[in-house]
Amino acid sequence: MRGTKILGRAALAAAFLSIAGVAGAADLPGQTYEPMAAPAPVAWSPWQIRLRALAVVPHDSGSVDQIPGSDLSYSNSVTPELDITYFFTPNIAAELILGTTYAEVEGDGPISGLDAGDTWILPPTLTLQYHFTNFGAFKPYVGAGVNYTFFYGTENEDLAAFDIDNSFGLALQVGADYMFNEHWGLNLDVKKLFLSADWDGSLADGTYVSGDADLDPWLIGAGITYKF
Repeated sequence: MRGTKILGRAALAAAFLSIAGVAGAADLPGQTYEPMAAPAPVAWSPWQIRLRALAVVPHDSGSVDQIPGSDLSYSNSVTPELDITYFFTPNIAAELILGTTYAEVEGDGPISGLDAGDTWILPPTLTLQYHFTNFGAFKPYVGAGVNYTFFYGTENEDLAAFDIDNSFGLALQVGADYMFNEHWGLNLDVKKLFLSADWDGSLADGTYVSGDADLDPWLIGAGITYKF
């Protein structure tokens, strides 16, 4: 019994000495213990770009002033598009949309079969957007803005001196990004341009003709997003 008490006291003494040794080591000069620093936050960039394949689907409407009941139609096209977005805040952004495409202009109604001519179209569009940020990786947005369309490289077909005037228009936009990580994602975007331009030319017999080209195209794009 006495041996047991001696062993117990020895164990208590050893434990006490062990604790004291640890405490003493913590107080040794030159040894400091600081809490682990939190990781630095990732810097937020306001810039984003997208590259899309864009389908341009005009609304077939227009007129020849000198021919009552006449109408115009335009070919559809697919073209690459680049847009550049700047975020003022995580929700508010401005987007510049750049792309060019080719269209054939033909007559309908009483002038059906008339091949007015071909033209290249450059419609840079600037929109102000609101981005929704409460859906995780899915980031929808809406936008509205202004468009200025340049018509260039016009070629004459059945109309001599066929020409379309550059024109302002309004734009509405809805779309969404699905982000795989902080940089890369997929994008789907739909825009409606309200675009009408004046045109003129002359028939084979020299008769001067003019009218409106009411294109009002849908721009339907899909592509990749990169956030800097």
